[in-house]
Amino acid sequence: MKTRFTLLTFLFTFLLVGVSAVNAQSQEEDMAKLSIMTEYAKAKNYEAAYKPFKELWASNPKFNRAIYVYGEKILDDKIENSSGEDKKAFINDLIKLWEDRATHFASKTPKGEYASKACQLMFDNKSILGKSDEELYNCFDAAYNLDKETFKNPKSLYTYFYLMVKLYDAGKKPAKDLFNKYDDVVEKIEDEIQFASEKLNKLAEKEEAGTPLTSKDKRYQKYYGQVMTAYDQISGSVDSQLGDRANCDNLIPLYKKDFDSNANDAVWLKRAVSRMYSKECTEDPLYEKLVKAYDATAPSADTKYFVATILLKNGKTSEAESYLKQSYDLETDTFKKAKLANRIGLILKKKGRYGQARGYFRDALKLNPSNGRPHLSIAAMYAASAKDCGDTNFNKRAVYWYAAQEARKASRVDPTLTKAAAQSAANYEAKAPQKAEIFQEGNGGTVITIGCWIGGSVTVPKI
Repeated sequence: MKTRFTLLTFLFTFLLVGVSAVNAQSQEEDMAKLSIMTEYAKAKNYEAAYKPFKELWASNPKFNRAIYVYGEKILDDKIENSSGEDKKAFINDLIKLWEDRATHFASKTPKGEYASKACQLMFDNKSILGKSDEELYNCFDAAYNLDKETFKNPKSLYTYFYLMVKLYDAGKKPAKDLFNKYDDVVEKIEDEIQFASEKLNKLAEKEEAGTPLTSKDKRYQKYYGQVMTAYDQISGSVDSQLGDRANCDNLIPLYKKDFDSNANDAVWLKRAVSRMYSKECTEDPLYEKLVKAYDATAPSADTKYFVATILLKNGKTSEAESYLKQSYDLETDTFKKAKLANRIGLILKKKGRYGQARGYFRDALKLNPSNGRPHLSIAAMYAASAKDCGDTNFNKRAVYWYAAQEARKASRVDPTLTKAAAQSAANYEAKAPQKAEIFQEGNGGTVITIGCWIGGSVTVPKI
């Protein structure tokens, strides 16, 4: 009996050692393949990296996340350099690779990001894959609903809405769905711009405090500037896609029909009011009805602002200004308060209340320094006041230099306004006194005090 027990123990030990040896050998082989794949991929020799990548992915897909990091680059190269059925196979391989990554490395694979990447890949190759607009839209919609927080690629957001417009135009989606999806996408864009702005503002505060930015800080500064530029671009593209589809003739009957069932729905009311306001449908009685319902359902800084727009429309200026101030005082979110200050500034600017408007524009700049648009608005008010702010023709036109200085500030804080700020500044400088006039006056290098509401000074260029 003892002999039998010893023999069984020996056999069990032998099997364990054998399995361990096999596992160790397998581990060594996988590590060797990973190393070969990585070295080739780092050198961008994707052709040579393909074989060890495919073998490792097939035999041990959870071995190391590098399989997916470099595998994506390898398959991207294959897709770019192939055609026909081969290309189709590589596209499907890349989609499968992302699915496997989500399975084996879920915590390192944001769901919305990777799901939308797969949809975008299919959209970019829809003719090869034979995908319909409806299939592609459903793919993006599923990715958005799966994880909205990480569905943030600007190109994919635009594609998502573009497909909705195509389905609407084809009669496959109703107007209500189109407008709701527009609001979804616009709100997502605003969220991402707010996030990038707040990051840039923190870096700006660091610089203003006299602390030099580290190389890492500068990389982040460049990155978030690029993020803002990308979202700014697609924001305009999304608006262009919507175009006249959201005109008053379409909006008013839709909101009239749905009002009773949504009269206490703050989100629906906010979107309806915002859309009517932005599309200048405020003359219709429905606008006032929507605003009152919105203010009664969820009084806020937002509702007070829209009440003010009704009062302004009805000529009740002083009462409207009271509501604008209430709106501003009620807002507690810094980014939203900056946006509100800019909107109030634009209303006052339009009414010729330049001094008050500048106060709100400057508040907007303090609250969100990375949005340079208030600088352009202030510069435009300076330029519009040139004829009223000086005692001689030369001094009046000198105000344009002051306006140009203000316009240039926009591009220094906001990377999305580089071109617009340069064009505005050049336009103002062209209206300012030229070299011959400075020579004739003989006042190069002197300081001109600007009166009226502007209350500043500008130095005449030396010639």
